[in-house]
Amino acid sequence: MKTFSPANILALGFMTFALFLGAGNIIFPPSAGLQAGENLWPTAMGFLLTAVGLPLLTLVALARVGGGIQELTAPLGRLPGLILAILVYLAIGPLFATPRTATVSYEIGIVSLVGDSWQALLGYSLIYFAIVLALALKPGRLIDNIGKIITPVLLLSLAVLGISAVFFPAGEPALATPTYRDAPVIEGILQGYLTMDALGALVFGVVITRAIRDRQVQETHIVTRYTIFAAIIAALGLALVYLALFRLGATSSSLVEEGANGGQILAAFVQYRFGAAGSFLLAVVITLACLTTAVGLISACGAFFSREFPVTYNQVVWVFTIFCMAVSNQGLDSLIRISIPVLVGLYPLAIVLVLLGLFSRSLARPQNIMRPVMLVALVFGVIDGLKTAGFMAKDTPLLNSLPFASQGLGWLLPAVIMLLIALVVEYARHGRLRHA
Repeated sequence: MKTFSPANILALGFMTFALFLGAGNIIFPPSAGLQAGENLWPTAMGFLLTAVGLPLLTLVALARVGGGIQELTAPLGRLPGLILAILVYLAIGPLFATPRTATVSYEIGIVSLVGDSWQALLGYSLIYFAIVLALALKPGRLIDNIGKIITPVLLLSLAVLGISAVFFPAGEPALATPTYRDAPVIEGILQGYLTMDALGALVFGVVITRAIRDRQVQETHIVTRYTIFAAIIAALGLALVYLALFRLGATSSSLVEEGANGGQILAAFVQYRFGAAGSFLLAVVITLACLTTAVGLISACGAFFSREFPVTYNQVVWVFTIFCMAVSNQGLDSLIRISIPVLVGLYPLAIVLVLLGLFSRSLARPQNIMRPVMLVALVFGVIDGLKTAGFMAKDTPLLNSLPFASQGLGWLLPAVIMLLIALVVEYARHGRLRHA
């Protein structure tokens, strides 16, 4: 029976950490920290619940059912599950998230060094996706290439940034903005929810299990155990990074204007603390973070589409990488404007799927519980997506009266009510909910 050494388990955890740590994860906490000010710690705790807790639960749910979104969606039926999986993979892969890794790393980490022009973006995207292609074409070496080589460099860069933010801050935390003053934990929970890393976790589960199986570990229970170990290591790493970046943002109010975004806060801090070398440090951190995420997304898409359709893994990787390179040259603003409504629409489905998936294996008839609750999440997801895209009025009295509707969580109470109804109906019809 083939097993991993402790060093390989740690490398697997590092790889998982790097897959999740994209540029958005680095630039978002400083922004929230700036607004939280003196309430940074309760805000950060709330943020960790959803920005770290949800992805961790997602990976655990995937590990329990075999590692892929297809197994998680099995109670929905073959066709609905396949359609949902395709939408998630396309949204988090070639259509939006993967091209965005190149544009974000270019605009935040590279423009300050080389200047902004379409020629510079084209040249950078060609080099960037050539590296992504080279790494993604060797999925069996992801643990070595990312977990043992790229991630340590990324961790070292983040450690320099984090230690300087914690022990050598730019100033004292400022006063919290009104929303962060009145309910810092709730605001942190909502802001962490909006990072949408649970969607990424649905995609990365198959990358992690494939990396394990490519090392000749085939026993399902061992693959599940190693996946959970990797998820815990990644969660701890993400939590430390987020806490340090919250501290950085909260103590940098003297360096930036009110309302500055995370990229501006980071750039101001590294310039203040490291001078000209700071720009290079920021470029390294952002580029490596984006690069590892892009490799993971492309690898996940290759594994999924080659499994479900008559194409090879390498064919998918080549086509998607070239497509992503072309899309990335449309610019960051265009990508964000198009992607947000789709991601907002998918996220309620992802959260409900994961939370129900954690317990579906113990249910006697999971389809009778999952289908009605997912239907509610689908309806509200479509409504939120249409609102975000501007195709539907945002001021709808009935919908806006729901708890947390203004934060995009209007689906939560209806989904919980439908879950309770489904459980009661199931028990009334069959007299039991779980396997005997």
